[in-house]
Amino acid sequence: MTPPPLSLYNALAAARALVTGSGAPLRFVAPDANPMAYEERAYHLGEVITRLDNWHDAYNADVWLEYPRAKATLNRLHFDAFTALRAKGEAARGRVRDRLTQLDECGVILAGIPDSLWAALRAHRWREVFVDRRTELLASTRFLFFGHASRDALRAPFFGLCGKVLRTEADGSDLTAVDSELERRLASADFSERWPVLPLLGIPGLTAENEDPAYYDDTRQFRPPRTMSAGSSPDSR
Repeated sequence: MTPPPLSLYNALAAARALVTGSGAPLRFVAPDANPMAYEERAYHLGEVITRLDNWHDAYNADVWLEYPRAKATLNRLHFDAFTALRAKGEAARGRVRDRLTQLDECGVILAGIPDSLWAALRAHRWREVFVDRRTELLASTRFLFFGHASRDALRAPFFGLCGKVLRTEADGSDLTAVDSELERRLASADFSERWPVLPLLGIPGLTAENEDPAYYDDTRQFRPPRTMSAGSSPDSR
């Protein structure tokens, strides 16, 4: 099986009048000789470089179609950070762009997760989340894969696969509502804190092995809570 053609993605994007971070009409284009940086080109020209017959890039296009407001906001924030660094003559990507890339590549949106389960997840109390309160987790929470690299990796999941998580109060069955909330959250985000980590193979149903409670005893994958240092944040892990 090969990914859908760019013509299909472009037809869907045009029908929905999707735009990138500057408001430029979104188009998925094959790599060419244009020397502009990826995010800069998307911002100015609306062109998102998409390799042909490449599932990683196809999943990126899928996420653009599902979460267009959030993806456009990511593009704008990337461009703003990129421009600011370039104006200073700095070649490094910087903290903001690193945080944005982590969410863009590996983000998982948790919709409907109760406060106490969210606190337990952030504290790495994995058995509480996935074993002791498994029924409650399944009844309350939807796991939405925003990161296109995570979607690609889940085609052949491997030991230790992790994502970066963001919580939403929007109805997880309404992607438009989730997209709108993500747009607002990202526009006002404090990128000084790291995204909390989620071992993806711990998600109930993602692998048959996690039906056994002992699966969560493997600390190579399910790392124990870290000791909090003065002034640190629960998300700084």
